[in-house]
Amino acid sequence: MRGVNMDKQEKKPRNTTILQLREGVKADFEVVDKCLIIKLLEELDHHNAISIREQSDKLITGKNIKDIIFDFTGSEFMDSSGIGVIMGRYKKIIFTGGKVAVTGVNQSVDRIFRLSGLYKIIHKFETIEEAVKKFNLN
Repeated sequence: MRGVNMDKQEKKPRNTTILQLREGVKADFEVVDKCLIIKLLEELDHHNAISIREQSDKLITGKNIKDIIFDFTGSEFMDSSGIGVIMGRYKKIIFTGGKVAVTGVNQSVDRIFRLSGLYKIIHKFETIEEAVKKFNLN
């Protein structure tokens, strides 16, 4: 990652913030530089879309976020509410030159992204590290 000092013992960037925001939120939020990483711990569906949207919006504004990565490694399903969460965050950051990416997408979620046309506006990477590296190059 360009511009990030790595601590030899931790193997994490020094300017990384990991946030545990509120009980009931089914995701972990991590900020690396100006990139928000949302690690989904369950499905991105109507049951948790509102809380993920609210918490991510607070971080986007409060931490001056430029790019967002949704990590689906811990999620096996996404419904139309999840599409709305991703589209809404895309609309929030696109005007400042930001980008949205997804990682760890399984076959079921990948199909939803393809059928909905989301891959026309968001990037897909295998890993979070690959996405962060690509975003830091631009």
